[in-house]
Amino acid sequence: MFSKTCEYGIRAAVYIALQSLKGRRVNVKEITEEINSPIAFTAKILQQLSNNDIIHSAKGPTGGFEMGRAKMDTVKLSMVVKAIDGDNIYVGCGLGLKECDASKPCPLHDKFVDIRTNLRNMLESTSLFELATGLEVGLTYLKR
Repeated sequence: MFSKTCEYGIRAAVYIALQSLKGRRVNVKEITEEINSPIAFTAKILQQLSNNDIIHSAKGPTGGFEMGRAKMDTVKLSMVVKAIDGDNIYVGCGLGLKECDASKPCPLHDKFVDIRTNLRNMLESTSLFELATGLEVGLTYLKR
């Protein structure tokens, strides 16, 4: 459903939130090891998240990535998705056709409308704090 870039971005943001809850700033190497992602690709994703004010980047020998506690509550998954993939997940065709709308629908168009609505509701109501706390108590995992 999400692009690979977006999947890595979500995982990275959640991992950064978890480590920030513990008072830790993390570097790109640690992030890539914990979410099983390529380092150069992840560095570009982290730059996008930082440029969109989702995570904070600190330079220098003790630098890395972090997120303030208040930010974790306000940053919703929809913001991460929009920063990386834009809003195409809400408006794109379920079959990937370049043009698809109610006047000339693809075979999935009408069924996909409800799915998109539910997805939007979930993304807009799920905070990074919620996901990070699930990891913290061992209810969820970022890699297997």
